[in-house]
Order: sequence, then structure tokens, then C-alpha cells
Amino acid sequence: MSKINDFRKLHAGEEPFILGNVWDAKSAQLAEKAGFKAVGISGHAIAENLGYKDGENMRFEELLFVVNRVIKSVSVPVSVDIDGGYGRNISKVNEHILQLLEMGAAGINIEDSVVKEGKRLLVELEKFNKIVRGIRSFLTEQKSTLFLNIRTDTYVTRHPQPLEETIKRVKAYEEAGADGIFVPLLSDDKEIKMVVQSTELPLNVYLLPETPSYSQLKQLGVKRISSGAAVHAKSYGKAGELYQTLITDKRFGKLFS
Repeated sequence: MSKINDFRKLHAGEEPFILGNVWDAKSAQLAEKAGFKAVGISGHAIAENLGYKDGENMRFEELLFVVNRVIKSVSVPVSVDIDGGYGRNISKVNEHILQLLEMGAAGINIEDSVVKEGKRLLVELEKFNKIVRGIRSFLTEQKSTLFLNIRTDTYVTRHPQPLEETIKRVKAYEEAGADGIFVPLLSDDKEIKMVVQSTELPLNVYLLPETPSYSQLKQLGVKRISSGAAVHAKSYGKAGELYQTLITDKRFGKLFS
């Protein structure tokens, strides 16, 4: 329970905290050693690690195996990305959340979109809001303060009015019992400020090349910063370069320099 409390407190600080996005036990240990106060398991990165495309293509049991190893390998709070919940009804979603609670997760991240035939689509607001309300009721029944972070994919799915739809959904999710809001691809400083001002919930932004600086994000009122699968992609990009050097150039020095 103390890890959940520690995780919740990170969202209430004067400065934004940076979540260390990880994909296995070793990356989580490296993030903790570097000084991250909490780590977030990237569902996208785990899927790619296991040879799947992002979007609930792996079995939930496969995700659980990684989650269990990460939680047992670090002392900092761990938040888990569960995509859309790995279920389209609240009983199945809550069944999955209970398993994460029993493992010691400090928070979850659930998104209001699904991938169908390779395309990511927004779930209708009221339909997804029932999921949020159902999770909140379940956590209350369990006497759990697990941090419920809701990711809205208004920008990811290229909604025709992404800012307006984001604010509409943020207000609905706040009423339904969310603890935090995550809006990937939101990077314009004016729009970030408008979202922050629309809610009492802490806002999580996702790092992009055009994302405002840390000091700017602090001034805008952002409370949490994450990088998704970016470190994972960078790491494997480097690995790809090394493999190419070994097999093509037959040069070995780069492997040890």
C-alpha cells in the first residue's frame, strides 16, 4: 500500500515527475539505478519484445509474467499499461486489475481506443466512461487506492476536433473517478495549458521532438511526463546497428567501445 501512496504523491509535487518507461526487469533496474522514483511498464514495448504488434495482440497472461518480474526486481512503484483493459466488458477488465493489485502494482494506465484491423479507433465516450466508473467502483470495493490513469487517444486517432474532444472526455473521466489523465501527442503549449485548466486531475504528457522543455511543462502545470516505447526503440536501434556491423563489416571493435 505504501508504494501506491508514494506513487500518488509524485503526482502532487511542485514539479512534474518523469516516469521511467520500461519493458522488462533489467530496464526497470536501470531506471531505478538512474534515479527514477517510479517506473511505468510500456505495453507497446513489451508487445514488440514478444514479437507482437501493439494493440492487445499478446495474451494478458504474457503481460502479467513481465509485470510480475518487474515488480519483484525494483523497490520503486510500478504502473502498468493495460491498453484497453484486455476485455470489452467491465467484469473482465476488473478481473485483470485484481491480478495486478495482487502482484503489487501501484497504478494502471488504460486507454479509450481499440485497434481493429490495424487501425486505432476511439471508443464512444459513454461506453468507455462506463468502464471507468466500473473500475472506480471495483477499486472502492477492494478498498484500494490504485492510481487510475486514463489515456485519451483523441490526438492519436486524429479526431477532427482533438482539443475540444479531449477536454470533453477529460471532464467526463474526472467525474467517473479517474485519478490522472494522459493525452499522447498533445504537444502545443497553448493546448496543454487549456487541458490543464480544464481539470483538477494531474496531466501526463508524452515526449515528442516538439514537446516543450521541462521548465515550460512545469510552468504549464503538467504533473507527469512519460516516453512510452522511445527508450526501448532507441536501445534496439543501437542493437540493430551492432548486428549489422558484425555481419556485414566483420569488424568487432564497436561491440566493445
